[in-house]
Amino acid sequence: KNYGNKNVVNNVSFEVTSGEVFGSLGPNGAGKTTTLEMIEALRPIDKGSVTVAGVDVAEQPDKVKSLIGVQRQSSDFFDNVRLTEMLDMFAGLYGHKVDAKQLLADVDLSTKEKSYIQNLSGGQKQRFSIAAALVNKPKVLFLDEPTTGLDPQARRNLWDLVKSIKKRGITVVLTTHYMEEAEILCDRVAVMDEGEIKVI
Repeated sequence: KNYGNKNVVNNVSFEVTSGEVFGSLGPNGAGKTTTLEMIEALRPIDKGSVTVAGVDVAEQPDKVKSLIGVQRQSSDFFDNVRLTEMLDMFAGLYGHKVDAKQLLADVDLSTKEKSYIQNLSGGQKQRFSIAAALVNKPKVLFLDEPTTGLDPQARRNLWDLVKSIKKRGITVVLTTHYMEEAEILCDRVAVMDEGEIKVI
């Protein structure tokens, strides 16, 4: 990926095994988020190819989007819409029906089903954004620095959530700049810096 004359993602190549938690670890500006956004069909690929669950991202971006769940660094949700209503609406965009109450229970938000997004804490918002990313029953879940800005307890709660998602057989790809987070959650880690993978 190039921005003008700057090569922000350079010759990045890796495979993720079904059912694993694969991490991309590196400082801010390393190219982690840009790499993820190309895999997620959210940003054009300037050179090279990406395949997700056997589907070419450049050739079938809409199909890829139907197979994945994405939790971004910051997510915008609708104010004054109950959490269960929002999950039902997001599922409807995929042509799915979900048990919104169960999805909230899965991310430890059972007591918040009648709440609005503006009434949630930072950690609760992050957990809700993961619930929203699970509405289409994805094969691969992408988490972009999911615990940035969270307090230690909220961070540990989110780690437990990622572990439980892995147990359900969902492949997880996450970015982080926390060494401890990568060590606790990931089966394998790609260390990125200056747009390149230095080691896996």
